[in-house]
Amino acid sequence: MPNIIIYLLIFFARICDVGLTTVRTIFMIQGRKLIVMVIGFFEAIVYVVVLGKIVTDLDDPMKIVFYGLGFAAGNFVGLMIEEKLALGELAVNVVLRDSDNDELISEIRENGFGVTVVEGQGRSMMRDYLIIIIKRKDFKRLKEIISGHDKKAFMMTSTVDPITGGYFRGAKKA
Repeated sequence: MPNIIIYLLIFFARICDVGLTTVRTIFMIQGRKLIVMVIGFFEAIVYVVVLGKIVTDLDDPMKIVFYGLGFAAGNFVGLMIEEKLALGELAVNVVLRDSDNDELISEIRENGFGVTVVEGQGRSMMRDYLIIIIKRKDFKRLKEIISGHDKKAFMMTSTVDPITGGYFRGAKKA
């Protein structure tokens, strides 16, 4: 087999391996045991095959270069996959600049998001502080709703572990 094919095999196999590692890690953090085992099985096979191609000829520096390039590209691909999957939940905390936010709050609720409104003291005036728990995949839609009413709203997100109680459901399709 020509060297360039070996190099490309190493490169693309490493992308698969590292991409799988990223996805497996996300599922592991979420406690999804069965899928972690399945992904880990395939990840290990790909890793051993690629490593076998490398260690058979350490005198060929291009194999090592393509191994490293595949690793770097695999991290990028893994993050892209993670972004597309958008698994898990987010806590979205929003500090609104406007004083009249009833229309915005109603629209958030009409779109299927639960929202808790707290009044807080800002530097110079009272502000509405919203606490919203959503599925990660719904963040873009929620952000559009909020930005449509208050372009200067301050938004913070953090990941949320298992949720109990309260009002929580996915957003309606736009």
